[in-house]
Amino acid sequence: MQFEPIYYIGELLLPKIELNMTTNQSIGIITDLKRKQLLMDQLVDHSRYYLFRVQQNEYMRLTVEELITFLIRITERNESAAWLMDYFALKEERKVKIKDLSSTKRMYVTLLRVFFAHQPTLILEEPYFYLEEQDRRQFKRILDDLSQEKQILILTSNLEDALISCDAIYRLNESGFHPLDIRDFEEDKQEVQKQDEANITLQKISTKRNDKVILFNPPEIDFIESVEGSILVHVGGENYDCALTLTELEQRLLNFGFFRCHRSYIVNLQKVREIITWTKNSYSLRLNTGKDAVVPLSRSKLHELKALLNI
Repeated sequence: MQFEPIYYIGELLLPKIELNMTTNQSIGIITDLKRKQLLMDQLVDHSRYYLFRVQQNEYMRLTVEELITFLIRITERNESAAWLMDYFALKEERKVKIKDLSSTKRMYVTLLRVFFAHQPTLILEEPYFYLEEQDRRQFKRILDDLSQEKQILILTSNLEDALISCDAIYRLNESGFHPLDIRDFEEDKQEVQKQDEANITLQKISTKRNDKVILFNPPEIDFIESVEGSILVHVGGENYDCALTLTELEQRLLNFGFFRCHRSYIVNLQKVREIITWTKNSYSLRLNTGKDAVVPLSRSKLHELKALLNI
């Protein structure tokens, strides 16, 4: 899959992108609204791609069962409507008209069109954005099944939504197109260290922005992220460059209640509001910050975190 570069008034909005997509792999791109639309616009005329747009409409006067039956007929699927209603977990809503569903259930039902797509590649814009947690889990299960035979690309502005289903995640912004390291600790044992080995206490963390040195008290920091070798310290919805490594920061911040929740993330436990379980191997942490940030939680660190929090 290729995207051609796009400039606007001398600014590079979209660099040239080449994605090597394979079956049994879901890729996520985190970006803003303008760049999402530029990506979608380059894919719209390709016969191999099925595009789901976030504002896609549905047949509001049909019941859920009538819609599923209609989709079976026009796509010549072999499954029965009864079997699919059970698979989609919609038996209780089968006689309800689409217009009478809740907004989250209506979006979930509309998203089910991807199940009937014949194209080998599915492109989904913000598939989880309007879904409540139960419907998110149901749709993730369906996407996981579809990924066994199709290529899936998710375009979103939300890291949490990308973490739910994606095996590889990229960030597209004014700095370019960069992969995010979301691998588990177990995939790189070299960086795993016991947290009780560190006992260094610092009062300030030094960062840089626009050639200025900015010092933060540890409690001010929300989380710290490694992106392609660069360390970003997130404070109040903004991020700042830091010259220290994650391992060095982990050691220095341990006594201030910070936790290495993932090989590429350190989180301030005082800011953690919720532990989210998507599957038995997929977790994330939602932080109580101004922008409601979400960071990944490695499955190998879950029990250690629960012990620290006495849960």
